[in-house]
Amino acid sequence: MVATAERVQTAPMLLRRDDDGVCVLTLNRPAARNALSSELMLHLQGELDATAQDENVKVLVIEGAGPAFCAGHDLREIRADPNREAYEKLFAECSRLMLSVTRHPRPVIAKVAGIATAAGCQLVASCDLVVASQAARFATPGVNIGLFCSTPMVALSRAVGRKQAMEMLLTGEMIDPDTARAFGLVNRVVDADDLDDTVMEFARTIAGKSPLTLRIGKEAFYRQAELPIDEAYAYASEVMTQNMLARDAEEGIDAFLSKRTPVWTGS
Repeated sequence: MVATAERVQTAPMLLRRDDDGVCVLTLNRPAARNALSSELMLHLQGELDATAQDENVKVLVIEGAGPAFCAGHDLREIRADPNREAYEKLFAECSRLMLSVTRHPRPVIAKVAGIATAAGCQLVASCDLVVASQAARFATPGVNIGLFCSTPMVALSRAVGRKQAMEMLLTGEMIDPDTARAFGLVNRVVDADDLDDTVMEFARTIAGKSPLTLRIGKEAFYRQAELPIDEAYAYASEVMTQNMLARDAEEGIDAFLSKRTPVWTGS
């Protein structure tokens, strides 16, 4: 989270570019370290909703402009309206945003070149995959200012082990990307010069899979994780059965047996 005295914003707060099925969303408040103001969250929510319905989008990438990924909520904006109703609205909007990332029908990759703290770390933890540069740093530092990172805790505790989550939440200290990878928060750590290429290679590899299979698999992954193991197996068995009946599964198996490249229809 960040206290910001940002200059008047002239450029769009959120940028979008599409590249052969990969949609890159750039948080564009670099002077404020891409703090999640209400307006920025509104724009990001809008793009998440729009891309969920866009069949041309196969994979999403979320990144931050400038040296930071996202420093969390804008504390000056929060303190400008210090009442229960405003706080409830803010955290409800943020929770909806994070759930939209997790429940998005396309895989979402966080591309982290700098700091990701508080709600910024929550956004990272909400994404399906995370690629970080050696310059990246992660923290849930609310405890340092008397505000426990309770909402970031929800995503964080589902991405890393309990002991690792509690270490981050109780100390508020920054961790480096190698530690974040050891904790399970980050998938890959690369040199800063290799970050762009690594993320796009990762995204394009995934974008080449059946979009139906990716949607089914992502939804099933998160649903089964919240179920007792016997219920998880029953649920996953039904998902596998439905998946087997799909045209893309038939095409994929036939292509494998015939040693040819499958042609996906998304059905």
